[in-house]
Amino acid sequence: MRRLTSVLAAAALAPTALALAPVGTAAAGTPHAAAGPGAMAAAPYEYLGWGNPQKPTDVMAATGVTWFTLAFMLSDGTCNPKWDGSRALRGGSDEAAIASIRAAGGDVVVSVGGWSGNKLGEKCGSAAALAGAYQKVVDAYHLKALDIDIENTEFSNATVRQRVVDALKTVKARNPGLVTYVTMGTTPSGPDANGKDLIRRGAAAGLANDGWVVMPFDFGGHSGSMGQASVSALEGLKAAVKSAYGYGDDAAYRHIGVSSMNGVTDEADETVTTGDFQTILGYARQHHIARYAFWSVNRDRGCSGGGSDACSGISQSPYAFTKIVAQYKG
Repeated sequence: MRRLTSVLAAAALAPTALALAPVGTAAAGTPHAAAGPGAMAAAPYEYLGWGNPQKPTDVMAATGVTWFTLAFMLSDGTCNPKWDGSRALRGGSDEAAIASIRAAGGDVVVSVGGWSGNKLGEKCGSAAALAGAYQKVVDAYHLKALDIDIENTEFSNATVRQRVVDALKTVKARNPGLVTYVTMGTTPSGPDANGKDLIRRGAAAGLANDGWVVMPFDFGGHSGSMGQASVSALEGLKAAVKSAYGYGDDAAYRHIGVSSMNGVTDEADETVTTGDFQTILGYARQHHIARYAFWSVNRDRGCSGGGSDACSGISQSPYAFTKIVAQYKG
């Protein structure tokens, strides 16, 4: 999702093994343990493929969060999904982690895409093929929610944007009740031209997307606090979604979401504080937005000398940001 992950996608490192029970073999669509009303709306990203990620069940116990967005599902070089483009859907540590989260009463959103690596939207040559790739992921984990994190060359290509929209529409038709999010970068005033075009294409295609989500960081310049800039970006997103879909104000707010970044971002003038997260929480509660996530649980621990994929780059208590997000109930 974020440019900090580019080093991870390039690193051919084995994932940390989790000694957990495998996912059960319930039929597709079988409900898992309920995580509480609206809990899906608060699902921070965790990246399990490299480094020293926290054990998800430990995060649950420490913060009260019950949903995670697990990243990233990529192409293996063909129109076939694998974790980071290399780890199989079934039988590995990723599946085991999902089983552990569900056993503890939570659940997961799987995120497809991110900034780095081979993108399914580009490697699948048609909307039908891309829908088939998405469906493999849904079926592997009997998912209730899917996130398409569309970035970089996948986002900048109009043909691919249309392919993603059409594929998502097919997947939603095949899986009644599946919640879908489309996550993209933003300017401080809302989605850029590509983002607005993506939303318009979704509306024109009749895609009943549950949440259009922006990442309000890596702006390349902003004014005010990062919390204020995030609210400004969300208001621009709401206006774009309202215009494209013809929603009223309340419906438009309920179809937008935010995925922030904690601590120091990729930009020298950006530090996202817990105060900024509280600002975003207040906005989310006021307007009942579809999603409040952030990148990432891995970074939700303090360090000095700049942020990384393992820490926030600021002085903080462990899980300070996750604990704020966990308060959001939709």
